[in-house]
Amino acid sequence: MRANRCARVCARLILLVIVTATALLAPPPPLFAADAPAAEADPPATVPAVGRAWPVGLRPRVLRGWEPPATAYGPGHRGVDLAAPAGTPVRAVAPGRVAFTGRVAGRGVVSVDLTGTGDPPLRTTYEPVTATVEEGAEVEPGEVIGTVDADGSHCTAPCLHWGLRRADTYLNPLSLLPPWLLHRGPSRLLPLA
Repeated sequence: MRANRCARVCARLILLVIVTATALLAPPPPLFAADAPAAEADPPATVPAVGRAWPVGLRPRVLRGWEPPATAYGPGHRGVDLAAPAGTPVRAVAPGRVAFTGRVAGRGVVSVDLTGTGDPPLRTTYEPVTATVEEGAEVEPGEVIGTVDADGSHCTAPCLHWGLRRADTYLNPLSLLPPWLLHRGPSRLLPLA
């Protein structure tokens, strides 16, 4: 009887090790369904993972993902919307130079040309934002560049719209962040029973 119980406990431990190893070795799931095709559409050479910080918070909730338009003027969503209440500090995701601060279509916008990302450089945009930096300023990853405005958001809940483009081509801003920053979170073990 005792030998059977010991065998069951050992079998459960082996199963736990196999399940844990499988979970650790499997690629992380996309943040949302629209992220999977977007990652395939942007080859790594186009968008290097130079980001070192989220623009708001430590791991904000994505309210709406990137939906590339089929044509230059077609419908889509040319960025991602991140949950962020008004007054939340907005941070530069990577090193760069502030290319623009001002209002566009009634919304406060900050744009940063990212250092070392080619010619023309990748440009991140953040809106609606009240800028705390000036055009031409050099910024480092994690440096506060403004705060989320109370007015001007196109989201149903307070949010920051974060965009990325190279010249006239819009890209998925989440592709700037390395996988360890995108999928960081606690490890979870499932019960055996």
